[in-house]
Amino acid sequence: ARVAARLGWVFLEGDELHPAANVAKMKSGRPLDDADRAPWLAAIAAWIDRQAAEKRAAVIACSALKRRYRQVLTKGRPFVRIVYVEGQRELIRARLEARKGHYFPPALLDSQFADLEPPGTDEHPIVVEAAQPLEAQVDEVVAAVGA
Repeated sequence: ARVAARLGWVFLEGDELHPAANVAKMKSGRPLDDADRAPWLAAIAAWIDRQAAEKRAAVIACSALKRRYRQVLTKGRPFVRIVYVEGQRELIRARLEARKGHYFPPALLDSQFADLEPPGTDEHPIVVEAAQPLEAQVDEVVAAVGA
């Protein structure tokens, strides 16, 4: 959200596009599988396409954990850049535990790390370290997109 605000771009939290069944599943402490994520990824891709059709620069935050998920979002969209916020499990867990009012329980973090396939260099990710201050992360992303 801070990157989008800095650049004056549209922002969407990708969690808003999860079908109700996915939200209910996560709330109950059960991790999503590839079949659960497919309609969510399709919704994200459609959102990206709508922004592009309207010539709006945009940022969407989502956990595209696997290479094939990122391929759904980038195929045919050379303008899409992947930002990978890399952080240690303990740091991410502490942030999840401090978060209030979100349906994703910290107990699901291990399943996220189990599914995680960090982006390869061939995906040309913008990699930022989660442990550094937020504004430093934003600075890195803004510099990398050339704004």
